[in-house]
Amino acid sequence: MLSKSEKSYIRTSLLSEPPLRADGRSLLDFRGVAVELGVTALANGSARVRIGGDAGSESGGGGVCGTEVLVAVKVEVEDVSGSVDGGKGRMACNVSCSPAAYPSLTMLQLDDFQSDLTSILDTTLGCSSLCPTNLSIIPRKKAWLLHVDALVLADDGNVYDALFLAAAAALHDTRIPRTRPIEYRPNNARSQASADASDDPMDGASGLDTHAMPKATDFELMDYWDEGEPLVCPNGMSWPICVTLNLVPPLFYLDATTVEEDATLTRLLLLYSFSTNSSNTRLQGMRLLGHGEVEANLIKPLIREGEKHAKHLNQSLFAKLKSELTKRIPQIVPSTKRNK
Repeated sequence: MLSKSEKSYIRTSLLSEPPLRADGRSLLDFRGVAVELGVTALANGSARVRIGGDAGSESGGGGVCGTEVLVAVKVEVEDVSGSVDGGKGRMACNVSCSPAAYPSLTMLQLDDFQSDLTSILDTTLGCSSLCPTNLSIIPRKKAWLLHVDALVLADDGNVYDALFLAAAAALHDTRIPRTRPIEYRPNNARSQASADASDDPMDGASGLDTHAMPKATDFELMDYWDEGEPLVCPNGMSWPICVTLNLVPPLFYLDATTVEEDATLTRLLLLYSFSTNSSNTRLQGMRLLGHGEVEANLIKPLIREGEKHAKHLNQSLFAKLKSELTKRIPQIVPSTKRNK
């Protein structure tokens, strides 16, 4: 905990000309961000995001500094026969925090903080407008349920941005196994008569048909559990990106450390989704944290400013994900014939 004089010193430094931060960054600079995909072997999709610390290095292990979040996505089959929304599939999010990341919090305080992180993640990703279009298995009977489980391993500030970056990367890495509907139906009289007349017991028509069933009763997998097709976000939108505006009137700054967050009275969380084939932007959510106040006439300018920084962050994340997925494609080495 910082004293009043320390908090006042930090706010005065941010408001000085030029603004001063302990690590030398400008107000709108992010620390180094590292993104890793496929970090959990038994998940259908996973990612780890580190902000600060040794995020700029190529080493796989995380350091003691910085903010680190791990997200894993696991799919399971859910019975949706009694669902009121048509049974198109859904997401269920949960966030846990390592006690080592918050040594100053009691277990009750840590539970409250975990509940707050879970609430904002589940409310945003669980929105019907973001439900993937390829989760249905058997219409109105069975669908895929996505379990999005996040673990905060370390927190050196800006945990909300790291959480949504990791969730977006893990969902981008997730693969849904392809399925094929099947139906069991008894043989008709003609097929039964033909089977009885034949000497070969295998001549009768099979009661298990996997082709074009009008009323499928079950399904079979066409892929292994860790293979399949990527999630399809509706309307070509990207997964939400969070940008936290730390407000020190009359300005704001990005990517605050824990020390800076303690000295900041108000933080504005802005959640955006961007279209992958056009310039459409959707504000998915907004939340105000802290004890300060924000004038109503400042909200719209802050939303416009947040959109610019979120778009840049989304473009950087997409480029990194594309690079990571390219590395997974096996390179074909041309064979060389031995000269005779």
